[in-house]
Amino acid sequence: MQPLICWNCISHELPPKDPLPWAELKLGYPPAPIRWAGKHGIIRKSSHVLTNWGTNELQLIMVHEDAEVLLKHTLHGHQKPVVTIAWSPDDRYLLSCGMEESIRCWDVHLGVCLHVYEKSGLGLISCVWSPDGKQFFCCVTDRSISLWDLEGNEVDCWKGQRTTKNSDMAVTKDGRHIITMCREMTILLLDREARIEKLIEEDQMITSFSLSKDEKFLLVNLLNQEIHLWNIADAPLLVAKYAGHKHSRFVIRSCFGGFEDSFIASGSEDSQVYIWHRKAGTLIRVLPGHSGAVNCVSWNPVNPHMLASGSDDHTIRIWGINKFNLKRKDTLSNGFVRQCNGIGK
Repeated sequence: MQPLICWNCISHELPPKDPLPWAELKLGYPPAPIRWAGKHGIIRKSSHVLTNWGTNELQLIMVHEDAEVLLKHTLHGHQKPVVTIAWSPDDRYLLSCGMEESIRCWDVHLGVCLHVYEKSGLGLISCVWSPDGKQFFCCVTDRSISLWDLEGNEVDCWKGQRTTKNSDMAVTKDGRHIITMCREMTILLLDREARIEKLIEEDQMITSFSLSKDEKFLLVNLLNQEIHLWNIADAPLLVAKYAGHKHSRFVIRSCFGGFEDSFIASGSEDSQVYIWHRKAGTLIRVLPGHSGAVNCVSWNPVNPHMLASGSDDHTIRIWGINKFNLKRKDTLSNGFVRQCNGIGK
């Protein structure tokens, strides 16, 4: 395994093929999508916070620059498996959504639940914060989209077939555009102010999507073993396709990452992590090590050297360049962290 890019090199030339060390977090269950906190989610200058959830609990995990890993909090309260989380804009709070259940708001530093949000007779599917951190959007099982304040009052609602029962959700930084999966093969781009709807229509089932940092592009994972890159700045336009990974049965997630979002990373059903050059579309790295389907990847939004992957082998792996000195840490609740040599057992 090798370093992913020459991080200080704007020309994106690949470095020599030196070993790429990583840390492994052993869990008692397969992790659901994992997500880093943003630039405010730094506990101290040299550490970041990663969120993992796989059952009805969440784990807040500190990942240091030297790849030491510590459990910060385990959050309990959901009755059903947690399917979505969202960090607040200032990373002080976390929203978590149980499967067609309720949404909970957590104080990240204290590890306590501040509020539970429910809609009578209906379940909530996914959630995302408004840009000011004073409200949040959520998808509802009646296929509507709701806007709530933090006191639990429904501020607005968009009815109709706006979402599916397993929809991802994104909102642009100006709060104007909402993005959801409104049908199995269709993504809705809703302009709240102009009341205009645009559609991305695929000919294969969509399992997930990811919005770029500049909000001009959408990365869409499909069950036909392709990832499509759409330009959504104006009328949606398909601009690139990425292939080579295995994806025909499960929900597999991809993400943007690296310097200036120059790379695309994805999980795969063959237990590996795949990385493509975004503009060239070429597959440049395949990272082995997991022993089960890799269903999610998350590139650290602050440190482009660091990538996390979650697998059905019940592990999360932290990938980085070889300057890290991995150290064994104490047991994490029902798991452990260990140094790895890059070869899966």
